[in-house]
Amino acid sequence: MTAWTTQELIAVSASRLLADDKVVFAGVGMPLVASVLAKRLHAPNLTIVLEGGIVGPRIRPGQLPVSTNEMRCAPDAAMLTDITDIFLLAQRGYYDYGFLGTAQVDQFGNINTSFIGHPDAPKVRLPGTGGANDIATSCNEVFIVTTHERRRFVETVDFVTSPGWLGGGDQRREAGLPLGGPSTVLTDLARFTFDPQSRRMVLTGLQPGVDVDTVQDNTGFEVICGEISELEPPKDRELSVVRAIDPDRAFTG
Repeated sequence: MTAWTTQELIAVSASRLLADDKVVFAGVGMPLVASVLAKRLHAPNLTIVLEGGIVGPRIRPGQLPVSTNEMRCAPDAAMLTDITDIFLLAQRGYYDYGFLGTAQVDQFGNINTSFIGHPDAPKVRLPGTGGANDIATSCNEVFIVTTHERRRFVETVDFVTSPGWLGGGDQRREAGLPLGGPSTVLTDLARFTFDPQSRRMVLTGLQPGVDVDTVQDNTGFEVICGEISELEPPKDRELSVVRAIDPDRAFTG
């Protein structure tokens, strides 16, 4: 079996979440790698949308953009518009999937990318929301993709930059967010889904060679186990394509 990097494992696993004939709001970096990989392997009719105003591009192998505003985002695009229209389409419910990364995520899928520590004297200042809050509140299904570290998986985030299920139960709907919510958290160790009643994160998949104890050791809250399956390791074909997409391993190294 071909060896793979942690980021290649995440990219391949994330690409498998994307079905054909759907629309994905993908940021540059890992979400775009996963989206392009899915489109090339099993979802040829997947429509990729980029924040800078580009709908339906065909990203060329080895030419991944580093910004949603550069023209490498645009080859053969179905539409070139602006950021206002992109988010208007999101608010109207046109996007099946959204991808989000995180500095912190809690047991209800709330995301913090604002700061770590007390707001008056934060230990670390983070980039903030960008378009992440719009993705979290407007896409019909949200995938959270990140490396798995105890400092990231916390019982309660220091700040809710992008809402998941808030405090669980019906709190998201009661807060006036009728669409979406996180469905899957995918890491280099595991896959989590969310209980449909409590909205609590539930372990449902393990990456190859990983056990439950390892997941718990790297999680800052109690891991609740559902019916757990072992996730399929990356296939040679998947690795070959992801390496053609990102030959310099700028995002998958």
